[in-house]
Amino acid sequence: MTSPDRHPQANGDARATEASVLCLDHGDLYVCQDGPRDAPVLVLIHGSASSSRSWDALVPLLSTLHHVVRIDLPGHGRSAEPVGGDYAIPEQGRRIGTALDRLGIEEALVAGHSSGGYAATALAEQRPDLVTALALISTGPHMDAFIAPGPPAFDPAQWPPTDEQLRRFASTGFRAGHQVPQELVDELRGMTYRAVAAAMEASTAYLTRRALPDRLAVLGKPLQVIFGDQDRRWRPSSAADYRVVPGARVELLPGAGHTPILEDPPRTAALLLAFAASDNARAPRAS
Repeated sequence: MTSPDRHPQANGDARATEASVLCLDHGDLYVCQDGPRDAPVLVLIHGSASSSRSWDALVPLLSTLHHVVRIDLPGHGRSAEPVGGDYAIPEQGRRIGTALDRLGIEEALVAGHSSGGYAATALAEQRPDLVTALALISTGPHMDAFIAPGPPAFDPAQWPPTDEQLRRFASTGFRAGHQVPQELVDELRGMTYRAVAAAMEASTAYLTRRALPDRLAVLGKPLQVIFGDQDRRWRPSSAADYRVVPGARVELLPGAGHTPILEDPPRTAALLLAFAASDNARAPRAS
């Protein structure tokens, strides 16, 4: 069941956004769709402590050629916290698959930013029939590549934090000197501490259980990896670790930090579009 949230797209107008709420058994999920519905599907999954709005600058660049689908993960943006509080990455992958089934989507290239790449990978592990190819943007390959952020920026007993505390917490998500967007600060403040902490813990658990390149190497899916060479969350050189995946494309964006989807939308979109148009990404894959 879906309920409208904003004006739906009319007469195939690729400029309009259709937003809806999917009422699922584990909690409501907020979904946005842009672009022609008969175009190849590109699913965009945001990272922890963020939402589908983090892709706003890329959507106009992608939706002329693609049916772009964005989902607010449970407890993020405008999606409800999950019933039972289960933020585990495999469960997130299952929820995304259920949402795409509800939308009638049978095949999609799935892109994830940061920890959204783990949910994208989990979806591909569970639904190889659904995921035709994967694009990972600033997604850490293993915990050895993580750059420790230091002590927590805030005390859960004093939630919500101040704007300054939130900016300090989010600052490593961008290259040095890049201003943390106020929209991100506002969205982060709107989350519960439980949602922020549990989502991050779930990502660490998933990655600790098995490194991402090892998971991807056995999937047989076309892979595009994009990192900023100024990433302050994950060691930029660790992007090369994904080369163990046969045929993987690995690109470093000069001057970009951990969030090139906001820091450099044109170059990020160009890489995604080129990958989506490649024979490798468009070729049918055996499930």
